Amino acid sequence: MDQSIKQKSKKFAAKVVLLHRQLSARKKESVMSEELLRSGAGIGAGLVRSECAISKSDQIAKVYNALQDCAEAKYWLELLNETGCLTEFEYNDTLKECDELRKLLVVQIKTIGTVTSK
Repeated sequence: MDQSIKQKSKKFAAKVVLLHRQLSARKKESVMSEELLRSGAGIGAGLVRSECAISKSDQIAKVYNALQDCAEAKYWLELLNETGCLTEFEYNDTLKECDELRKLLVVQIKTIGTVTSK
């Protein structure tokens, strides 16, 4: 597995943890921020699980689960933004990283699939 995607997912998870702490300290929406925390941290966890997959198809499924977590994290970011819980910088900065990570996950899935079909 490409190490840069693991590093980016860990960096994103750390950013989400800090964002959750900030929202908690400001007494902003806790349920949505907890969902963001769960899905944002789940991306990297899914990638780690994919390294222990028993087959290429299992590995693709685990990376795909990480992609689903990424899509969910984006949803929670958008909802937190639309309800005024995030600053413009918090939203734009975190959303940018989320979108970059999503693109890398799609490439990772395609790469594993290409290796499988050879």
